[in-house]
Amino acid sequence: MSTLVLELRQGDLMVVNGAPIRFRNRARIELAAKARFLFGKQIMAPETATTPARRIYFALQTAYIGNDEERPGGLVAARGLITDFQEATTSATVREMLGQALAFAEVDDCYQALKLARRVMRHEEEVLGLMPPAPPRAEA
Repeated sequence: MSTLVLELRQGDLMVVNGAPIRFRNRARIELAAKARFLFGKQIMAPETATTPARRIYFALQTAYIGNDEERPGGLVAARGLITDFQEATTSATVREMLGQALAFAEVDDCYQALKLARRVMRHEEEVLGLMPPAPPRAEA
């Protein structure tokens, strides 16, 4: 069995299998079993899902790290948002990336889907001339 070692800073947030964990001090952790997790800047707060691509990311995030009741709804939302975005965009590359993201999500590989969604968010920011929002500040 392979393990994953992560270094997290004080104030970092990590969600593991739907449970949020905030680190009070710097920590090095080892995940020794398969888990659904995101940490740090990978986690999008609901209030920052303000553009179509960001809403897709948030829906996929919910499908990945939401609790058992939230995950199916996240996938349903992602399907609809991806379809809408694919119909609205003029970029064949973005349509393809979103199709791949949805295919990954449909087979429960949402981490890969989120990686593609991040690329679509960067494309959207460039096209719309948006600056990415500042990362959330650690709470004292």
